[in-house]
Amino acid sequence: MIVLIVIAAVVVLIAAALALRGRGATGGRDLRRRFGPEYDRAVARHDGDTKAAERELTERLERHGKLRERPLEPVQREQFEARWTAAQERFVDSPQDAVSEADRLLAELAGARGFPDGGQYEEQLAALSVHHADHVHGYRRVHRIARAQVSGAQEGRTDAAQDGPAATEEMREAMVEARALFDDLVRPAREDDGRPVAEQKTRRPAHAGGRPHLLWGFRRHAKGS
Repeated sequence: MIVLIVIAAVVVLIAAALALRGRGATGGRDLRRRFGPEYDRAVARHDGDTKAAERELTERLERHGKLRERPLEPVQREQFEARWTAAQERFVDSPQDAVSEADRLLAELAGARGFPDGGQYEEQLAALSVHHADHVHGYRRVHRIARAQVSGAQEGRTDAAQDGPAATEEMREAMVEARALFDDLVRPAREDDGRPVAEQKTRRPAHAGGRPHLLWGFRRHAKGS
């Protein structure tokens, strides 16, 4: 009788362990599907520790998954679009200033759409990663470059590498990638369907309203060219 009880207990424990493992695998697949490239970045940031990465992404989802995007007024949309166009045009003569403006503009635009205020960059980025996972990395890139420029100016550094062709090309690529997030956020309100943003389709074209992606046409700019 005791042997049967022990066997039954072992079977129950094994079944429970398999069920937990199955739920974990499903959860991992769901997170990978939802976060896409952000899933891989989280795993890399945790040195390949998948469980740690999934805990981080799950926490992001719990904090920001039910966020609802606020529609922009037509005037707001026009102002944001005009500012982005001006930043693109400025890139040819002043890439660093253009990237800094793109960083500020994305922070303000995300705040206007109902995401955490741009003064809370990490929290704003986390919320954006839940709802715009495919394109949020462009914002991360322009913010990193803009912050490096500020730090360099504060320390009085005048690195030639910061102004060379390679650095300019990196800034151009960051602006191109950031434009995809800008287009996601500035899209007309009629495209919103009232559901939490996380339930809406994440993948959208990298341009809004059928307009061509202007930055693809940027000529590569270098000092003295």
